[in-house]
Amino acid sequence: MFAIQDTLVSLDLLERQFVCDLAACKGACCVKGDAGAPLTDEEIGLLEDIVDDVMPFLDEEGRKAIAAKGVFEIDVDGDKGTTLLKDGRCAFALVAADGMVTCGIEKAYNSGAVNFKKPISCHLYPVRITELKDYDAVNYNRWDICRPACECGKQLQVPVYRFLKEALIRKYGEAWYEELEMIDQLRKDQHQP
Repeated sequence: MFAIQDTLVSLDLLERQFVCDLAACKGACCVKGDAGAPLTDEEIGLLEDIVDDVMPFLDEEGRKAIAAKGVFEIDVDGDKGTTLLKDGRCAFALVAADGMVTCGIEKAYNSGAVNFKKPISCHLYPVRITELKDYDAVNYNRWDICRPACECGKQLQVPVYRFLKEALIRKYGEAWYEELEMIDQLRKDQHQP
């Protein structure tokens, strides 16, 4: 691990390769798991403000679940996450006829209906942030469903942090990301003969 500003960052972000391969996984991260996508209190407020504009981009099951439960649930660990359907799918996720899963929030954003792209935890995946008292722990989360993304990243030689450039800048800013790039370059320079 190494420090950047108020974060401790796992070396996995530099050493592991990752590029989402939606053709292979079909967006399984929106369907599998035991909890919804982690949400901040600010994101819950944003989702509550825009939910009416997002509803047309959701399927009937998602709309019904959100109407009944709201935009978030509290999981068994006491954490807040997106509302889930009975089958474990995020209520904001849409499943196409071919099984491909997409995000209704992101569809609303891409169409110009809302100015919120999606929860930062979704945008950052496979990176997970643990907010501690004095710093954030920035870690790479390994999950079998992402094996195709790891293979694709290796083939293309794209480290996790480069794949997540937009999301990391959204979370921590340009200066933080530039420092991350500098650390990666220094690391590479040290390993060259």
